[in-house]
Amino acid sequence: MGQDHSGPESRRRAPWGVLALVMLTGIAMMRNGVDVPSGPPQPASAAAPDSQERDPAAMAAAAPEGLRPLPYAAMERVRIPEIKVDAPVMDVGLDKDGWIEAPPPQDPNIAGWYQNGISPGQLGTAVVVGHVDNLAGPAVFYGLGSLKKGEHIEVTRFDSRVAVFEIYGVEVFSKNDFPGARVYGDTGSPELRVITCGGGYSKANGYDGNVVVFARLVRTT
Repeated sequence: MGQDHSGPESRRRAPWGVLALVMLTGIAMMRNGVDVPSGPPQPASAAAPDSQERDPAAMAAAAPEGLRPLPYAAMERVRIPEIKVDAPVMDVGLDKDGWIEAPPPQDPNIAGWYQNGISPGQLGTAVVVGHVDNLAGPAVFYGLGSLKKGEHIEVTRFDSRVAVFEIYGVEVFSKNDFPGARVYGDTGSPELRVITCGGGYSKANGYDGNVVVFARLVRTT
């Protein structure tokens, strides 16, 4: 937040092949787990995308008629009504070690969007990250694993446009075997990934996986 959101689009794009590897490393930082007996909800097997939902051509053909990608604009806020998320979004960059910076863990209700990546609603895959919990308890994306296909994510941008994404998959992946190309890759459509920690948890190593929500643009206002 508070960073310069002006400038040509070309300055706001980064090679996803490189960025995916950087993000994968950076997401591993988000493991400030609190010792909650039941833990955060994990995705059901039925929530995983099926083969058709993972086929870009099939999904492009099924896209709402007349829906067009939006131009670049920075992300301001994210809402996920089904899990009562209504959170401001801060720009995040790279830290001194070249990792994606996670949002401050002290604030449980804030998400982070990598400002040199794709803008939500723009052609390509935008990525939003946030903590599942902190030392005090559940954080912004604690309920992410309970989301279901067909539910929606609303992104408010700094150009006052709202991009609405429909969820078509929710999965948990091991950090040691994370499918970066599948998660971050460009499908040829405006898509969104929302990522937090998940899987097993230990005090020594934190969470051993990441919950990933896959969503496609279905409406703009």
